[in-house]
Amino acid sequence: QVQLVESGGGLVQAGGSLRLSCVASGRTFDTYVVGWFRQAPGKEREFVAGISRTGLSKDCADSVKGRFTISRENAENTVYLQMNSLKPEDTAVYYCAADISPPGWILRGPGSYDYWGQGTQVTVSS
Repeated sequence: QVQLVESGGGLVQAGGSLRLSCVASGRTFDTYVVGWFRQAPGKEREFVAGISRTGLSKDCADSVKGRFTISRENAENTVYLQMNSLKPEDTAVYYCAADISPPGWILRGPGSYDYWGQGTQVTVSS
């Protein structure tokens, strides 16, 4: 079992940047695939970016491609989401999620993850 804690959210102007962190408890973090999701008011939770156990495989949604970068430091039990060129439509609560998976896998569906953080608010003003 793993517990996840996100941080790094806040209020930023359009065009600005934020870096979100997701810190996991436990000693087997390198057996977990990790994903970032977001949920805006009145909308379904959507996939933003995912990273495999080793960090060698990554994927992101088309809406953030070229602007957001996911990375991980297994020695620190941490996954990051660097968000650049932020837009008002990026405003949402951002969640990280984790689950045990085979090597190289990336999971895009929220239902594929058993473990979730509490979320961190990102607000982008125009």
